[in-house]
Amino acid sequence: MNSDPDSPGRSPVPSANDATVPLTKERNDATVPLTQEPTDPAQQGPPEHDAPPPNLTAEKHDGRHRNHRPWSVRRIPAALVAAVILVLAVGALVDVIAVRAGHPAAAWRRHLADALATRPVDDVWMLVGAGVAAVVGVWLVVLALTPGLRHWLPLRSHADGPRLRAFLNRDGAADLLRDAAMRVPGVSKARIRVRRHRVKARADVRFRDLQQVRDDLTAVLDDESERLALAHPPRIGVRVRRRTD
Repeated sequence: MNSDPDSPGRSPVPSANDATVPLTKERNDATVPLTQEPTDPAQQGPPEHDAPPPNLTAEKHDGRHRNHRPWSVRRIPAALVAAVILVLAVGALVDVIAVRAGHPAAAWRRHLADALATRPVDDVWMLVGAGVAAVVGVWLVVLALTPGLRHWLPLRSHADGPRLRAFLNRDGAADLLRDAAMRVPGVSKARIRVRRHRVKARADVRFRDLQQVRDDLTAVLDDESERLALAHPPRIGVRVRRRTD
């Protein structure tokens, strides 16, 4: 009845009921070992850390987005054209309704119809009217195809950040460039005019050599123009003159 103290609680000898389970799995009556054969390294793709970086050239251009000038809403021209069309349409509609109701046509419509029917094509008033209509049409086409707001300069935005659209007023850019020009030794007065593609700088020099002042002023204006981060960096032209009074 006493158990052997050296024997473990479970006999190391397997019993008849304990079956040895091989490391195999049966599928479709075939024994498939649960071992994975090493694949051919040549068939594997390159490791993740060896993958070439994505081509960011198409998405970035020197790390910056290129912005364009904003488009004007053209409120005043649109209001003028809408008002003229509305007045003409309402007047013609009222006259047509009056004629349909049995009243005679308006005097202005009868006069206009008679003039268009009797005046020749080379008549002065016909030529003047055609010229005015052509000028107005060209003006409207130009307004439709051009952005306007020429007083605003678009700024750059970095490609790795959010796409933002910012603009700088020409007068503000001229003030910043003028402040930078006045920091150049020898410059007593500076006048800056900022255009879309060109900056004209004129400076009065009290002392120092004119060529040295011109070179320093050009370098300072180039640096300040780069700090402004304009989408289309303008060309800078510098003129200096000696002032002794």
